[in-house]
Amino acid sequence: MGPLPRTLELFYDVLSPYSWLCFEVLCRYQKIWNIKLQLQPTLIAGIMKDSGNKPPGLLPRKGQYLESELGLLKQHFQVPLRFPKDFLSVIIEKGSLSAMRFLTAVKMENPEMLEKVSRELWMRVWSRDQDISEPQSILAAAEKAGLSAEQAQGLLEMISTAEVKKKLKEVTEVACKYGAFGLPVTVAHVDGQTHMLFGSDRMELLAYLLGEKWMGPVPPNLNARL
Repeated sequence: MGPLPRTLELFYDVLSPYSWLCFEVLCRYQKIWNIKLQLQPTLIAGIMKDSGNKPPGLLPRKGQYLESELGLLKQHFQVPLRFPKDFLSVIIEKGSLSAMRFLTAVKMENPEMLEKVSRELWMRVWSRDQDISEPQSILAAAEKAGLSAEQAQGLLEMISTAEVKKKLKEVTEVACKYGAFGLPVTVAHVDGQTHMLFGSDRMELLAYLLGEKWMGPVPPNLNARL
């Protein structure tokens, strides 16, 4: 019997493209490294408010850099990123509260579907430039990910419940206690110690902490095309 898998928690919000990159890399490596990946839907707006941080797109130079960098990251990570045409409307006006409450409900009721539904919401907002804030948009993503119309509707009805609201708030507060000032945040529990890593570009450091081999964002012999 080999060593027990190390637990990794990924705190993410589908409004964050860097969260998508980190999510895909960890989903790929969970098949290679000896890890147990726990997906933690989190509200980035709550993280920003608690830490006093601001979205990078609000500063013109950072926004310009973000758009050009995502084009390179799309190729490097093999994730089909595309910058939304109305970026500020997507990030500031619409936000992700309903989507993240929906993912919280998915984790509570159908955890085996959390990876697929999360990915489909990212595909909508960060690849196809589609809405993720309206109920019909969320239902469309859920059904495309493989949930039945009945399951999706039931989960959508849960997002207004106190239980779901409380859970999302609690997870966001946990991320803040770990020291989060943005997303994604990966928390590695290794040999009795807890390590918080920010961003999608800390995977090589994560491999070092785990004592595993880093083979780039797309490991060899792994069909990662989305």
